[in-house]
Amino acid sequence: MRKAMLLYNPLSGRSLERRLADVQSALSVLRNAGIEASAAPTRAASDATEQATQAIAEGCDTIFACGGDGTVHDVLQGVVGTKAALAIIPLGTANCLAHDLRLPLSPAKAARAALTGKFRRIAVGRIEYQDFNGGRATRYFSFIVGIGMDAHVFYELDPLIKRRFGAAAYCAKATRLWLTHKMKSFVVEIVGEEQAEVSQLLAVRIGNFGGVLRELAPGASLKRDDLRLVLFRTHSRLAYLRYILRGVFGANWKVSGIELVHSTGAACHDLTSVTDSPMHSRIFVEADGELLGTLPAEISVVPDALTLLVPN
Repeated sequence: MRKAMLLYNPLSGRSLERRLADVQSALSVLRNAGIEASAAPTRAASDATEQATQAIAEGCDTIFACGGDGTVHDVLQGVVGTKAALAIIPLGTANCLAHDLRLPLSPAKAARAALTGKFRRIAVGRIEYQDFNGGRATRYFSFIVGIGMDAHVFYELDPLIKRRFGAAAYCAKATRLWLTHKMKSFVVEIVGEEQAEVSQLLAVRIGNFGGVLRELAPGASLKRDDLRLVLFRTHSRLAYLRYILRGVFGANWKVSGIELVHSTGAACHDLTSVTDSPMHSRIFVEADGELLGTLPAEISVVPDALTLLVPN
């Protein structure tokens, strides 16, 4: 690492004053180690991608995403397919990818870990979906795609409430939907597997989400060039609850109606026409905790696509 850009989300996780102090502490660590490092706030998702692309064009070999998983997701779009490395200073609420990488949650310690870290080439996920304007769009993702009730939570979750209450807001909204939401079925065509009808699909790339949930999809790993698909072939609310509790307690339960498979991709489409359907009744798609759009969607893996700076 010789020249680094730290892109930080001014709206992620903590107060702006605290966030600026966190970024400054990481900058100081890097500069004291002789690295030419600078920082800039991200203005919007598309701007974060453009800022990363511009920094790489100006000679930065490492781009630090300073924020939560959403910030990492936005910066990722500009780093995939380049020679630059993606690094993380966790400043968000969930920090799922940082937990999986076992990164220190202190900004200064995360920066020190970067100084002795390893550059690892990994695969990334790719999803093509229908955006909210009805067009086709594509995004890369680092650790998860959720289709169904998981994504519906993000559709109904007020961003201001999420910003203020963090994970508690997500859990409260998820609990309410678990009790009241009418689950719709959709079709998943899995590469190398049979077609399935499900009420929810998770495509996972990490083994440890951190926090209470921890292991959501046993067998998932960034070291693999595939996805760990969690297929909810059930509408049973009890099955959903048992599966979540399995992750909370780290148990090895098998939950009837929920299946896990490894695959390099899947295509998903609604069972009914959505042309005239109201938005709230459509099946939503999220990636890395960011609401993207609706079905139809195609999920795949791009091997050897990203250099990730990981702790030694």
